[in-house]
Amino acid sequence: MKPAEHVVRLRAEVVRHNEAYYVHDAPTIPDADYDALVRELRELEEAHPELADEQSVTHKVGAPVATTFSAVTHAEPMLSLDNVFDVAELRAWGDRCAKGLELAPSDLVLAVEPKIDGLALSILYVDGALTRAATRGDGRVGEDVTENVRTIRNVPPVLVDRGSGRVEVRGEVFLAKSDFDDLNARQRGLGEREFANPRNAAAGSLRQKEPSVTASRALSFLAYQLVEPAGAPSFDSYLDTIAQLSQWGFLTAPETTREVGVEDVIARTDWFEAHRHDLGYQIDGVVIKLDDLALRARLGFTSRAPRWAIARKLPPEERTTRLVAIEVSIGRTGRATPYAVLEPVVVAGSTVSMATLHNQDQVAAKDVRPGDLVIVRKAGDVIPEVVGAVSEAGRRRKSAWRFPTKCPDCGGPLERVGEESDTYCVNPACPAQQLAQFVHFASREALDIEGLGEQRVVQLLAEGLVDDVADLFNLRVEDLSSLEGLGELSATSLVGAIQAAKSMPLSRVLVGLGIRHVGPVAARELATASGSYTALAGASLEELEAVNGIGPVIAQSIFDYCHDEEAARRIASFAAAGLSLEEPRVASTVDQTLFERAVVVTGVVEGYSRDGAEAAIVARGGTSPGSVSKKTYCVVVGESPGASKVAKARDLGVPLVPASEFETLLGSGSWSTTLS
Repeated sequence: MKPAEHVVRLRAEVVRHNEAYYVHDAPTIPDADYDALVRELRELEEAHPELADEQSVTHKVGAPVATTFSAVTHAEPMLSLDNVFDVAELRAWGDRCAKGLELAPSDLVLAVEPKIDGLALSILYVDGALTRAATRGDGRVGEDVTENVRTIRNVPPVLVDRGSGRVEVRGEVFLAKSDFDDLNARQRGLGEREFANPRNAAAGSLRQKEPSVTASRALSFLAYQLVEPAGAPSFDSYLDTIAQLSQWGFLTAPETTREVGVEDVIARTDWFEAHRHDLGYQIDGVVIKLDDLALRARLGFTSRAPRWAIARKLPPEERTTRLVAIEVSIGRTGRATPYAVLEPVVVAGSTVSMATLHNQDQVAAKDVRPGDLVIVRKAGDVIPEVVGAVSEAGRRRKSAWRFPTKCPDCGGPLERVGEESDTYCVNPACPAQQLAQFVHFASREALDIEGLGEQRVVQLLAEGLVDDVADLFNLRVEDLSSLEGLGELSATSLVGAIQAAKSMPLSRVLVGLGIRHVGPVAARELATASGSYTALAGASLEELEAVNGIGPVIAQSIFDYCHDEEAARRIASFAAAGLSLEEPRVASTVDQTLFERAVVVTGVVEGYSRDGAEAAIVARGGTSPGSVSKKTYCVVVGESPGASKVAKARDLGVPLVPASEFETLLGSGSWSTTLS
């Protein structure tokens, strides 16, 4: 294709994607693929100056506003940010800034903050009162969404002690991760379409015709810029403006820091990449800005972005690739899970060639078919999933994929159970189920039997040495030493690891048994409450439901398991082999200030990871369930909390404790201040 034709095609494609993203809140490709298109277009325009055009999309911000709302002209343009994608590009930007200011890159004082994946918003206050709110739009003209913004709980209607005059606050409207999950759960309950990601959900929620709909969506606003008119009281640094915004009651990013020198900035952006999933909101990059506002003025702007700021994009967690085939795997419970076989693609820093499709209904809802171009998502350590198909003009698709009726491993029937969306192989002798059960039983979160991986289990089953997990404890060195790849030394080591597993507490055994709906948290609560399997098996359904964090579904599942004949035989074999089947009472050296109290933590608590906060509560005799109930002692509210948890606590009269009181709570079991 000739360069001129290629440029025209790319411009049209970018315009189409801009409209889908900014106007309809329904992007058709992942951000990483869009960024690649824009970079390709920009490089073509630079390589062929004769094709350059000031009206090109590479010189513009956003997209024209929709006609649903009134247009608002921004007093100062709301520009975008230029992007860099690696350390070399970030250093090059630092060199340009330093050169323009006649400084060394090591002398630059820079603010580093998370790049929230939301919708840019401008809020105008006149004489301290919220007067107007507008989206960014095309950077110069946005949409008037004032009444909808008034429903956002953390947007102050009045700036205390502001006095007279005009001030503009800019930031990002977003949905916290927990609120996004709650919203999609509600959508599922209503039988309505789920949202693809928090950014689209937030943008669509803000652009509702009825403010009451926006009010129901638990939106949040994070402020990152204070715009004052010329001659107004000014600030010397960016972090000073952030402190002022926080004092007025706006949420600001608690992770924002001031760094000196580009190398320290690089280290800080690496920290964000490592901790992106620990934050309460979704980010797609890190923003770096000059802290000195006077120096910003010296560097100025290009047509679309400030020269004094840059965004380092994090490795993409969504990419497009070709769907080669759809296969089905059988798990330890017999659950048949469809998965996608993909053309390999790098997502979130690792190569992905397979991704889950969850269940039969999800395949139908997403309507993905072999041969389709699909979007693949991989967030952190989560298993990659197929989000959906990308429309390709002129491409004929294959017939819709049909879920098999027979198990691909044993040939037995595949059936749906009750009203569940999952499909199961109902043959208890299915070899795929048996293999998965053994592997899970020996896994780190269960009995943690070192050396008993999938390959070794396949050998044991093939040789007829085991038929049930209870048979593991009867294995002898002479049984194993003749197996391929196992000499006497390795066999002795494996038998020793199996024998050592006999001392594992009941909670780990319950995890290993793979009882439906019983995960590590529920297993720990059940084992702690009962003390032994004998007591657990003798508990009534009502007694099980009364255990903290155990609802009717989990209680019924554990009750049914304890009264199953096959399970009873397995437990008897465990006991005969010498497993303790008890949960030891560990004497704690930490004061039990929260003994038998349920403390829910929502949002980010400074100095603690999510697991760290839970561990601190458990160490003091408490529990840390994931949901609020009448039994909850209190809810600790950190930065970017889940609005639904906070609202439920208020409805139930459960105290809301600020994160600043968390250490006091751990030390004494009480607090001095609560949130209204």
